[in-house]
Amino acid sequence: MDTPMIDDVQPIRFYRPDYRIKTPEMRSPEYVQMSTAAAITLGLIPGRMHRTACTHCLNLLVTYPEGCRANCAYCGLARHREEARDYADRNFIRVDWPTARYDEVIERVKAGSDRGQFERMCISMITHPDSNDDTFVLLERWTREVPQVPVSILSNPTTLEKDDLLRMRELGADIFTVALDAVTPGIFERTRGKGVDSPHKYEHYWRAIEWAADVYGPEKFGAHLICGMGETEREILEVAQRIRGMGGHNHMFAFFPERGSLMEDWPAVDRGQWRRVQLARYIIDYAGGHFRDMRFDEDGRITDFGLPQAKLEALIDAGTPFRTSGCPGKADDVSACNRPYGDSGPTDILSFPFALKKRDIAKVRRQIDDEDVKAGL
Repeated sequence: MDTPMIDDVQPIRFYRPDYRIKTPEMRSPEYVQMSTAAAITLGLIPGRMHRTACTHCLNLLVTYPEGCRANCAYCGLARHREEARDYADRNFIRVDWPTARYDEVIERVKAGSDRGQFERMCISMITHPDSNDDTFVLLERWTREVPQVPVSILSNPTTLEKDDLLRMRELGADIFTVALDAVTPGIFERTRGKGVDSPHKYEHYWRAIEWAADVYGPEKFGAHLICGMGETEREILEVAQRIRGMGGHNHMFAFFPERGSLMEDWPAVDRGQWRRVQLARYIIDYAGGHFRDMRFDEDGRITDFGLPQAKLEALIDAGTPFRTSGCPGKADDVSACNRPYGDSGPTDILSFPFALKKRDIAKVRRQIDDEDVKAGL
């Protein structure tokens, strides 16, 4: 029988018989969910990934049978889905998130894997009364038992205070991130706040980013930004520059209409918009550029990246700006968190989880220039 592969049609569900655990029994910190790519890399489920052998970041998610109490419009874990599927079976960023005992996850990482070496682990919080305390438990145990693999926290600012960030740093977390996602107050309110009966507040998320800058310091914090939720290129890049100016990095995500979410009928991000934002984000974060030197048209689309033409061409030819952005691995400007196919399928890759080949770069160039806007090229 052929080995299953992550594809571009729908999330594929892989479960070994011993992982068919009843939902009420799956509760952190005893259990954690993980991305399909992480589960394949650990050898917990069968499968292979298109053009990449593994993921270099072990993405873990706290889990409870009650689920997340927030109701973000674009999220597969949102509260409104609680009648549709058992929480632990819901898709999230395109794929299923299998559940396993934390004991076994740690044992497999310590034993090593023939599919690759993790460069980072990330604990993702959700909106739940136990999420804070269980994150502390997971973090403390990881840094004690697997100190060679650094830990990031993908936080839930709605439930956190500044002292919690201090405690996470003391327990060994070396990077702290905030999933701001929606970059304008209006979009945030419509997709994450009162507009969808959800508890999150834009100002609380920015407060957490400011705390992170203070507690963790430069290069040790970041923010997730989703491109394609109704913002302009100018708006998302202005936020990216603000975060970089504070000393942080920007982890860009392309909007993908999650099956079962309130925004499942929203169109996926425009390819040209996405490629220009990816390139400009990289220039801001790693190439010494600045938002103030960029130029935009009346619709907020970038028309000039603010770099000499030769330098811009060299960045595009390198392909690095179009790779998945996230917490760093061995190279500062290449993410350990390569999230294979988290925002697209392998037939039309938006965030490349591997180094681009010439044919990939040629396609990226066509996508950048897909409109009358020449994007400074």
